[in-house]
Amino acid sequence: MTREYLVIYEPGERNWSAWVPDLPGCIATGRTREDVEKQLRDAIEFHIEGLEQHGEPVPEPTVEAAKMIVGR
Repeated sequence: MTREYLVIYEPGERNWSAWVPDLPGCIATGRTREDVEKQLRDAIEFHIEGLEQHGEPVPEPTVEAAKMIVGR
């Protein structure tokens, strides 16, 4: 089954972090945005696999995001 989860990417002073609001505790860090994207893809798969192995439900994607332009 394919799911599409919203991912939040945040730059830090020396690295990037990313997390998935619909999968609490599913986070990753990496040296670059590309690194963290690869790490998070693995983390999501591992997270879902763990939920399934423990007989827990896998949360459906529900969070949405958009950019909003504001200015004065």
